Amino acid sequence: MQFAKVERGEGSDPYEVAHTIALNALVARAKSKGELLAHLKTRGVEDDIAQAVVFRLQETGLVNDREFAAAWATSRHSHKKLSKRIIAGELRQKGVTQEQIDEALDGIDDESEYRVAFDLGFKKYNTMSRLEPDVQIRRIQSLLARKGFNFTIISRVLRELDLATH
Repeated sequence: MQFAKVERGEGSDPYEVAHTIALNALVARAKSKGELLAHLKTRGVEDDIAQAVVFRLQETGLVNDREFAAAWATSRHSHKKLSKRIIAGELRQKGVTQEQIDEALDGIDDESEYRVAFDLGFKKYNTMSRLEPDVQIRRIQSLLARKGFNFTIISRVLRELDLATH
């Protein structure tokens, strides 16, 4: 879907210009209220107009931080294999409230988080058959730590891979 570009001319209504900028930003992917406000600010839209545009988009359902947070959490967990801790940080940066973050992360249980960590660790383990066990452990620990998994989960993955005893 393509929106007509509105140039800032003498007769242009600032609200309509801002609305068009916001809609164009939403074409690529859903955005949180905070992201959209930040985008409008970078495009030179005045705060009161940006607030009005975002409020209107929330009323029509085009901007919904609860749905955004839930979709973001599910996607980042299943496709990017990120931990709940990393996902929470990303959502905070996008201006989502802590209550909405907690709600979104409730959909990811501890077993699901472990399963993702194990799958990542197992995949990495299978590429390192010729390396010493201490190197394998270090590399798996590093990978899982970068993805935000805590020590308890990392230890459990190493035990399951039979690396914790080396």
